[in-house]
Amino acid sequence: MTEIAQRLRGEIQRRGDISFADFMRASLYDPEQGYYSQRRPIGKLGDFFTSVSVGSLFGQLLAFQIARWIEQMPSGALFQCVEAGAHDGHLALDILNALQESEPTIFAALEYWIIEPSPGRREMQEDKLNQFRNVRWFSSMAEIHGLVHGVIFSNELLDAMPVHIFRWDKSRREWNEMGVNVLNEEFVFVELPAPTTVEPKLPEELLHVLPNHYTVELSPGALQWWADASCALARGRLMTIDYGETFEEALSTGRTSGSLRAYSRHRMNPEVLKEPGKQDITANVNFTELELVGQRSGLETELFSTQSQFLMRTAHNVWTRNGPFSRQQVRQFQTLTHPEHLGRLFRVFIQARS
Repeated sequence: MTEIAQRLRGEIQRRGDISFADFMRASLYDPEQGYYSQRRPIGKLGDFFTSVSVGSLFGQLLAFQIARWIEQMPSGALFQCVEAGAHDGHLALDILNALQESEPTIFAALEYWIIEPSPGRREMQEDKLNQFRNVRWFSSMAEIHGLVHGVIFSNELLDAMPVHIFRWDKSRREWNEMGVNVLNEEFVFVELPAPTTVEPKLPEELLHVLPNHYTVELSPGALQWWADASCALARGRLMTIDYGETFEEALSTGRTSGSLRAYSRHRMNPEVLKEPGKQDITANVNFTELELVGQRSGLETELFSTQSQFLMRTAHNVWTRNGPFSRQQVRQFQTLTHPEHLGRLFRVFIQARS
């Protein structure tokens, strides 16, 4: 049994049932034993591939697009590119190297800010980015409220924020939040006596046709992050690249059990309660809710597309300006945009404040 599992069992013995959000938060973000607090490899030797682990092209394409956005802003001032969820700093390194080499004027006027609450991850990032003097770290979006003129972005961050699980009881016509308890030494799902967050709000006509035990995940943390990032953005763009779909897409007859899943050794499995701290846990982002949060903060939606569509448009502009890719870049581009690899799995969502 993992150390986190022992702690969670002790907490359940003291408190009784806990929300799945609390279970997921401890599993992923425990400062010492959480999945993301450990120096785990990504790629072939890890539990999953990311766009960053494919190679440096992903960061180079993002750098090109960020540069074009910054060119549209008033000159004569410093600009900020803010990354949240920077993991070990690999993507930041690719972006900064590309900007320094290909966009020296923009690079000279750019401040690269990283939002990182974890001291351990910040240390990894500082080691990787120590060659750059224009990188600063902050613990939260609150520290840069209203200060960003440029771009705020995240890559595969919001899908890993803790979620609450709600299951529809057709006979009683009510939502039940599912929590976690222990039975025969194993973690199990149980119905909580009362919800620990606001329950799903669906139209009455939809509730009439929902099947019994239809399951949805709610992520208050992701919505709060988007609201905080919106408030940090004085002018420019807010972008996330992540697993997810719109509200309408999520309401599929083939998705009655929700999108919650775990990853370990490149295999996806639904056993999210197994070995906390040793496997990644994720749930799809609801982009419809993000859009509403941004609109309430005065942002306008600029783009919602697949990663493939976004990168193909960006790559076309790169080819037009700089010439064709190398063979190695072509191979990376194919992986990043292929619908069976990463191209269709990830969505790109951008809102702007002019």
